[in-house]
Amino acid sequence: MVSAPVVNPHKVGLVLAAFIGGWHITWSLLVLFGWAQSLINFVFWLHFITPPYEVGAFVAWRAITLVTLTTVIGYVFGRIIGGIWNWVHAQES
Repeated sequence: MVSAPVVNPHKVGLVLAAFIGGWHITWSLLVLFGWAQSLINFVFWLHFITPPYEVGAFVAWRAITLVTLTTVIGYVFGRIIGGIWNWVHAQES
């Protein structure tokens, strides 16, 4: 049986932080350019849902807070996932 590779929890944290933070940077830019409401409407339409939400105006400090918090949360969860991965696969050997 081939054992699973050990992962570096710090690197997993960075990857998840970059992904989730990047996702929210993209969302913030959509709001800034005024494209977010159209995207939300389209996604809800695809799912046969009447859009119940209205996207507010862009506020820089809120966007910075959103990106910062989601990036930190992504990193923390990545570290946890990396640690659990290593722990589970160490139990196999």
